[in-house]
Amino acid sequence: MHVSTFLILWRDKTISELYINEQIRAKEVRVIGIDGEQLGVMPIQDARNIADEEGVDLVMIAPTAKPPVCRVVDYGKFKYEQLRKEKEAKKKQKTVEIKEIRLSPNIDTNDLNTKVNAAKKFLEKGNRVKITLRFRGREMAHMGASVHILTDFAEALADVAVVEKQPKVEGRSMTMFLAEKKN
Repeated sequence: MHVSTFLILWRDKTISELYINEQIRAKEVRVIGIDGEQLGVMPIQDARNIADEEGVDLVMIAPTAKPPVCRVVDYGKFKYEQLRKEKEAKKKQKTVEIKEIRLSPNIDTNDLNTKVNAAKKFLEKGNRVKITLRFRGREMAHMGASVHILTDFAEALADVAVVEKQPKVEGRSMTMFLAEKKN
């Protein structure tokens, strides 16, 4: 399922879970007026009458509270405001990606420096970096001797990154995670 599709489904689900007017089954509810003032705890029929007098809807906003909390509000306007708030929150949200850099045990120093510079760019953009040291064939026999490549890589980035997960062997590769250093 595509991420944006999931968010739309999730957003619609949260709003459709709100009970309005006759859908509210609680015997008594705490009511918040149209201007945001507390009207107190009252039977559901009294709350519906208040909403009818104002010409708006009674919306249950906190169904798990004891007693449930309802608000006297225009439902269409309320739904629009909720969608707008969620959209604003989504804009301010920053997604952190994991970028992968692959190395081999017999990497040359200049190649390693090029990979270090690439990792530095990823880290400056706020992404996490996964460094993978891949072993093939007979290189598997010397895995322990190759740990220094990952530690050298981390030391080269010590001014901008911290090691989030120490080097760990997983099958035919050894991985380490780096994250941006917080000031």
